[in-house]
Amino acid sequence: MRRLSLFLATLLPAILISGCSGNTGTPLANEPAGSSVPAVKSSTGMENAARLFHFRHTPNHPPRHRHNVTGTDRARALAGGWTPVTNKAPWTNGADTEMLMTDGTVMVLDYCTSQWYALTPDNTGSYINGTWVKMPTMQSNYGPLYFASAVLPDGKLIVQGGEYNFCNGAETTLGAIFDPFAKTWTAVSPPTGWGQIGDAQSAVLSSGTYMLGNCCTSSQAQLNESSMTWTIVGTGKHDANSEEGWSLLRNGDLLAADVFSAPASELFNPSTSMWSSAGTVPVNLTSGDEIGPETLRPNNTVWIPGANGLSAIYNATSLAWSTGPTFPVVNGKQVDTADAPSSLLTNGNVMVAASPGLYNAPATFYLFNGTTLASIATPPNAPNDSSYNIRLIMLPTGQVLQTDDSADVEIYNGTHKIAKGTKPTITSVPMTLTHGNTYTVKGRKFNGVSQANMYGDDVQEATNYPLVRITNAQTGHVFYCRTHGHSYMGVGSNRPVSTSFDVPSGIETGASSLVVVVNGVSSASVSVTVN
Repeated sequence: MRRLSLFLATLLPAILISGCSGNTGTPLANEPAGSSVPAVKSSTGMENAARLFHFRHTPNHPPRHRHNVTGTDRARALAGGWTPVTNKAPWTNGADTEMLMTDGTVMVLDYCTSQWYALTPDNTGSYINGTWVKMPTMQSNYGPLYFASAVLPDGKLIVQGGEYNFCNGAETTLGAIFDPFAKTWTAVSPPTGWGQIGDAQSAVLSSGTYMLGNCCTSSQAQLNESSMTWTIVGTGKHDANSEEGWSLLRNGDLLAADVFSAPASELFNPSTSMWSSAGTVPVNLTSGDEIGPETLRPNNTVWIPGANGLSAIYNATSLAWSTGPTFPVVNGKQVDTADAPSSLLTNGNVMVAASPGLYNAPATFYLFNGTTLASIATPPNAPNDSSYNIRLIMLPTGQVLQTDDSADVEIYNGTHKIAKGTKPTITSVPMTLTHGNTYTVKGRKFNGVSQANMYGDDVQEATNYPLVRITNAQTGHVFYCRTHGHSYMGVGSNRPVSTSFDVPSGIETGASSLVVVVNGVSSASVSVTVN
């Protein structure tokens, strides 16, 4: 490992590996199935060099033929495989982190740039045949790679930090927030005293408050969005936040399997603003200062695959850990999920990307059903991919959108079965709607059972918020209404929740059906009339 790092450092003499030296941490205190912590660099020199080697020496994967979804592609899609998005954006580098906005569009960052593109489904609701729209750019000095992100309850998108800035090592404290109503980006200042944010983790708490980690210390901060100010929170953290993921639990706590204090695990309680032990993970899940994604499933267990091929399961009901399945050895090499993406499918299974060793190709894909792992079809670029450069996000259609820093964007078509007890329920919505107006819909299970889309640490693409979709009865055309003002963001809850939705000014009028959808799971439809 050290030899490889030295080799890459020799091969890439211009790369400056940024660190966090001189800083110190805070004091220690769906199928069933007194001292201080030394600052830790958010990524090892090897990780920086390997990642830069990947995108500087293979900035674009080999081109492949693009065609419409017909014939073989259609059969592949129906069989549960992958289908390319028919159209493509004019990427400078390639499609990186994806964020599902509350109007049904998917904003995708052109990696190592400040440019975003939005994928809008066609009038039948198809993302495969959707179109790309060039969005406003972030501030000209901000082009992050591996950063914190979230869609907030008001529908805005926040991006903070970055391990790289325009592909240069940075651990930057820059940030930006996108207002989808004004279609503008505004710079966001870092928490006071933070000299780095870097490849940070973040989460929207059940209350709707956004919480951000410092990549290189054990500090966290929460955002007051009305004043755009930060408050430092959290005491008792075992180790630095570096490389850890945060999984939002039903009770509102955040679960973190430690990386630098492995095999320890911790819980953050938003009410007390304190960290406490969540017990000892039965197997070590770390390797090369990496770990896999933490995915909460419908049965209230969190599955965490490791960076070494092992996995573990945390039962959030019994508060007990157990050992999960081990990934296979493929072609003589142990497959693992170091900095890998996962997505919770509508049937409760977890899709995860894996690859052999740190930052190596090829990528393989698996489904975890609560007990066992099963391999599934891979996207066409998988032979060139490692798990770390893949992103997965659940679409409102129940499909999974995949990016891999190339121009190819793929969509996975699953069985679309729904795990028992996960469907949202509408309890109140106006029966007559006027285009251009704003209304309120109320119901239960509007935040799903999970954040749904996870990663090792520096990619957060949670979709646990309600979308509103209207289908015209005569034409069958599909329209998404932008939602905002979600009253609650907690997962796995049956409490009453409400959200506002804006009926598009260009919507077709007449008899229609309306559903609320979260994490790809739709409610029963309600008949409405659109004027």
